[in-house]
Amino acid sequence: MALEDEFQEHANKAKNLPPSTKDADKLILYGFYKQATVGNVNTSRPGMFSPTDRAKWDAWKAVEGKTKEEAMSSYIAKVKELQGAAA
Repeated sequence: MALEDEFQEHANKAKNLPPSTKDADKLILYGFYKQATVGNVNTSRPGMFSPTDRAKWDAWKAVEGKTKEEAMSSYIAKVKELQGAAA
């Protein structure tokens, strides 16, 4: 299976993670997803009155510099890890 196909498959699986999934893990997934689909951060950091958007931006910034392929692979591995923890 091609990496992009596997990435899409795991992006769909990520939508069905258990409600007990920690926000920190969701932010990690968000950062990898944005890096894989958009690339490096291309917006300014949201202000302190938008804590959710700011946390998402920080998660994306944390993986800046990873290639699309590295971000996809990391995303897939994280989804697998979270599914395993839920089982």
